[in-house]
Amino acid sequence: MSSYLGVPPQSGFITTAKQRITSSTNNYVDLDHSISSLADVIVWVNFVKQDSTNLSLTTSTRITLGGTLVSSDIVEIAYLGKAVATQTPSSGTVTNDMLAGSIANSKLANSSVSINGSTLALGGSLTGIGEDNTPYFSAKGSGTQTASNNANTTLQFNTLVDSLDSASGYNTSNYDYTVQSGGAGLWYLRAGFYFSGASSFSEGNQVQIQLAKNNSDFLSANVYYGGQTDGWIYTHGLAKLAVGNTLKVICYQNTGGNITAYLNNFHNSVFGGFRVKSI
Repeated sequence: MSSYLGVPPQSGFITTAKQRITSSTNNYVDLDHSISSLADVIVWVNFVKQDSTNLSLTTSTRITLGGTLVSSDIVEIAYLGKAVATQTPSSGTVTNDMLAGSIANSKLANSSVSINGSTLALGGSLTGIGEDNTPYFSAKGSGTQTASNNANTTLQFNTLVDSLDSASGYNTSNYDYTVQSGGAGLWYLRAGFYFSGASSFSEGNQVQIQLAKNNSDFLSANVYYGGQTDGWIYTHGLAKLAVGNTLKVICYQNTGGNITAYLNNFHNSVFGGFRVKSI
C-alpha cells in the first residue's frame, strides 16, 4: 500500500526519468532525453556524484565526462523534473484553455471535410466555393445608332456603367469585352436595346439581337417579330468562356429600311455580364 504526505495525487505517482549506461569506453555519454543545461540532470559514475564543473554539455543529447570510461564503469543519470509516466485525463476534464496552441490535423478524428464532392483538409483552401462573381462588366451607349437594313451592325456600347469593369477587359473604342487572365469559367451575359423606325413586318422580317463570341460564335440571340415599328429587344444566358475570348453585341434587321437603336436613353439598353463560377 502506497503512502504520501499532503494532498493525494490526482492522477497517480509520476516517476522521474533515469538512465543507466554500462560497458562504455567513451569519454562521453549520449542521453535518452534532450536537455538545455547540465542543471537538468544529475550524473553518477560508479555511484559517485559528478561535479558539474567537470562535465560539459556538448550537444543537447551528449555530455562529455572528465575522463574516459572503462567497460566496467557504471554511469547513472537522473533527469530532474522530467516525467516518464503518461497520464490519461478523464473524459470531459480537458478544457478549451488546455487546448490553446497548435494541434496537428493528424491528431483529429476527422482532419478534412467534403464540400460539393471535393475534399478539403483543415487549414487548406478550396477554390470555386463561395466565389464573388468576378470578373464583371457593364456598358451602355452614349446616344442613338443607325442599324442598316439586311446587315449586321455592331452596337456601340462605348461607356462603362459606373466604371463596372473589374478586370479592365472592356474596350470602349471597339465596343467589345475580352476575357482576361484568371477570368475563364461559366458566365451570365445580357444585352438589350430599344429600337424604332422599322418600315414593315411581314413574313421573314425581323429585328435580331445577338451576343457574339469571337465575332462569329453566337452565344444567344432573340428575334422581334410584330406589326409595330418600335419595341424592346434583349437576350441573356449562360456561356462557357476562355481567356482571350471576345464578346460583342450585334443587331441584324431586314425590315425594309434603316432603324434607330437607342443605347442610353432606357434602363434596359445595356451590355454586361459576370462570371458565375470558375471551371
